[in-house]
Amino acid sequence: MPQRAEEVQLKILILTLPHGAAHHRASMALRRALLETRPGVGIEVVDALSRCTPWFRTYYNSYQIPLRYWPSLWGWIESFQHQSSSTGPGWLYRLGAKPLFRFLTEFDPDVVVATEVGLCELASMHKRNSQATYRLAALELMDFNRAWLQPEVDLFLCTHQDYAAELIAAGAPSSRVVTTGQPIDPIFSHLPEREGVRARLGLTGDSPVLLILFGGTGFGNPRLILSEIAKLQHPIQVVVITGRNARMEKETRARCQGLPRAKVLGWVENMHEWMLAADLMVSKPGGATLNEGFACSLPMLAIHPLPGNEQRTCQWIVKRGCGVWIKSPADLAPTIARLLASRNELENLRARARALARPRAAYDAAAEILRP
Repeated sequence: MPQRAEEVQLKILILTLPHGAAHHRASMALRRALLETRPGVGIEVVDALSRCTPWFRTYYNSYQIPLRYWPSLWGWIESFQHQSSSTGPGWLYRLGAKPLFRFLTEFDPDVVVATEVGLCELASMHKRNSQATYRLAALELMDFNRAWLQPEVDLFLCTHQDYAAELIAAGAPSSRVVTTGQPIDPIFSHLPEREGVRARLGLTGDSPVLLILFGGTGFGNPRLILSEIAKLQHPIQVVVITGRNARMEKETRARCQGLPRAKVLGWVENMHEWMLAADLMVSKPGGATLNEGFACSLPMLAIHPLPGNEQRTCQWIVKRGCGVWIKSPADLAPTIARLLASRNELENLRARARALARPRAAYDAAAEILRP
């Protein structure tokens, strides 16, 4: 059956960032869901900063300096931005994003999806100043910020009803706010049987599995975490995934030699299987990791959060009872031991994680974006 002309001609642009992995993972999950929902759609995922001036990219990435060398300073700056109506000076955004604005005009999209608050501001600025008519969707990734509240935004896609409520309380029109969940890879919406996965991964069913993640780039302190894990008396299978950090993988493999039944992996393409097989997850509280874990009924022991949004995410985890905030590394081993000794408490955490799961979030967000 031939596709309708409007389906073929619809053009969607997703603006993303290279910061971490959450924005890119959400963007690619949404792209896949959009293409599956409407195969004739024209869609591009673009690193918005690559379309800006070099000096603006440097400015936009400058947060990494205080974050690395003076975290408390960055925490103060971020807390100020969190409550501000803008994440930066408007005049600077207008100058630095001129190439991006030209690209937006030339691309002439029907829909623009902004996956980060600063990108939402830039798209709103372009839409306002050029009088463009595209539909602007703001994809909030567990990151409420008043700067999302731009009048040019036609649709707010929220990770959870708590964040939707914050947006509405701050002034977003309720008719434009929809809770879809955070888009994750659609593979999480049709997971295989757990015991079969464990067997295929070489994990046994006679002891719990602890999954330790360091993100796609391999960021964190495995030495500190593994030294605490070594204190556990309970028989446990440990799986450490270090991402694309080859040096961390090598060092972690050496440190795990004294741990029986430990596996160390680098980058993996089957994260959904490792999450499904695990009983507990130790990780920084990234939104993508957290929501993928929910789809696998996997609670998080959140450790080493970055100042600002990740610390707020830890507070949200505690509020929702879907994990534990490990505020001190010394608390890690006792917390794991307590949960493994109290299966009721562990199963309660898993049940709460499962209740928060939105494995079809990418499809739900796609449906809202494509809604006439």
